[in-house]
Amino acid sequence: MKRHAALLQLSREHHQALKMARQARFACDAGLAAAITQAAEAICERFQDELEPHFQTEEKDLLPALAAAGANDLVQRTLAEHAELRDLNRHLAEPDGKALARFASLLNDHVRFEERELFETAQRLLYPEA
Repeated sequence: MKRHAALLQLSREHHQALKMARQARFACDAGLAAAITQAAEAICERFQDELEPHFQTEEKDLLPALAAAGANDLVQRTLAEHAELRDLNRHLAEPDGKALARFASLLNDHVRFEERELFETAQRLLYPEA
């Protein structure tokens, strides 16, 4: 999908998030405690450096502009999913297959939602010239 320059970096970061979700899913599918622990530890390490700054950029810049443009339902869904992903990440400090599976599923679905709905709406409402 062609992205407006204001969304391009956020969209690129989604690729790394999908890789993180896939890593978590593979570990869950393996069903081995060691794989689950390794994936949970990797996610906890990467979350603060990769996902948290991404979330903060969206929450500081993109979401307020979308709310002002009337896309409140999309903004509320995004914020709720960010909150759940943060909570799951905290829970992964004690590796747990169920939490890791939920994290993998939610992160994958969240990225797809942002790319297909949130960013498409942002392009239409905020950057109509694109």
